[in-house]
Amino acid sequence: MNKQPKTFGEIIGAAIQWASDLVFGPWTIALLFFVGLFLTIRLGFVQFVYFGEALRAFFGADEAKAKGALSPFQTFMTALGATIGTGNIAGVATAIVTGGPGALFWIWAWGLIAMAVKFTEAVLGVHYRRDGERRLLAGPMIYLADGLNMHRLGWMYAFVAGVAALTTTPFTQPNSIADVMNSQWHIPKLATGICLAILALLTIIGGVKSIGRALEKLAPLKVLLYLVGGLVVLLTHLTEIPGVLSMVFLGALNTDAALGGTAGVGIMVAMRYGIARGIYANEAGYGTAAVVYGAARSKDPFQQGLNSITEVFIVSFVTSTISALAILVTGVWKVGVGEKQLNGAAAVASSFEAAMPGFGGSVVTVCVFLFGFTALTGWSYYGEQSLEYIVGPKVVVPYRWTYCALIVLGATSKVDIVWSWGDLMNSLQIFPNLVGIIGLSGVAAKIVQDHKRQRT
Repeated sequence: MNKQPKTFGEIIGAAIQWASDLVFGPWTIALLFFVGLFLTIRLGFVQFVYFGEALRAFFGADEAKAKGALSPFQTFMTALGATIGTGNIAGVATAIVTGGPGALFWIWAWGLIAMAVKFTEAVLGVHYRRDGERRLLAGPMIYLADGLNMHRLGWMYAFVAGVAALTTTPFTQPNSIADVMNSQWHIPKLATGICLAILALLTIIGGVKSIGRALEKLAPLKVLLYLVGGLVVLLTHLTEIPGVLSMVFLGALNTDAALGGTAGVGIMVAMRYGIARGIYANEAGYGTAAVVYGAARSKDPFQQGLNSITEVFIVSFVTSTISALAILVTGVWKVGVGEKQLNGAAAVASSFEAAMPGFGGSVVTVCVFLFGFTALTGWSYYGEQSLEYIVGPKVVVPYRWTYCALIVLGATSKVDIVWSWGDLMNSLQIFPNLVGIIGLSGVAAKIVQDHKRQRT
């Protein structure tokens, strides 16, 4: 007999988990896959045809006379910094521990078609952005309103995205940072939350230009550090990699629980957690790409679309893969089954520590801090743009202070409630955005065709 929640907090947590499972169920996963496949075909397999060009051109040329607050490089690094948050460490680890090794396969599968989704968002974000008297506005709310004449749906997206930014990222990112800093360095979670809030405020108070300047330095650093640390873990467990990859593919397609870390893990559970955490990691479908790439100082929507392809590749096939393989090859994903299982960032820290005793845990701790902080600052801009669309510029300063204040609360929250709430809010954000990218896919396809003609 299942234990019934007794306290108010347990009741709220159970309700959030129920709502998250309901909204982000198999039908939502199927819908996202359908949209991704539709866009892949509609855009002529753009993520495969232009993948080489995307890797070569992601720095981009700064167009001084173009609209935008950020250089193309700052835009890319802001997008990368905001996207590669602790979801790539804690979220991916949670997917593997809960969904089994097969969850990694579904992270990869989603990543392939997510490139087309994010490409469309980025292209439409630049194409439909508004250049106001004081500030530039971009995002799904703009292309829903101006591209499809769906002003109410645009307002709805902005409202959900604004609430999501305030109630998701200031909780999930500090939560993972505080968790790993407490487990590795025994720093109180409250102290971590206060320090994060102060640093975030100092960064975002100057607006998107200040954020761009910070993230163009921090984003490359965090990816390089995590990549080097992850490679050390994999090299020290080189002989285990073939067996782990076999578990990944078998676990993704097996209908029983034999390959899972917990009872009842099968293909649907692996798919559910793999795609859910994959979406959380690369953010394709949220519409956030339209906000940040719309701020690029560039006249070429296609160029920003290429940058988004590179971004998804780095997120889904580099950082997320390192997190997953690290805990699989070291066996950390099975530690404590039936007792107190390692989860989230603590699982990845344990795997790094196993490969680099006395040092590995600290590497992950620093990476989690960098991942979480850059995601915090990047997402603050997403929420700011959404709420400014609804309320106007007067909301900007109060929003920034409120956002930073919530970081302290997020650092001391329960991790299971935090992630469930994040899944719920992000999935609600997806639906209006999908209307926009499907309805305007013809515009994105025309931009692709125009680029193709220019090359020939």
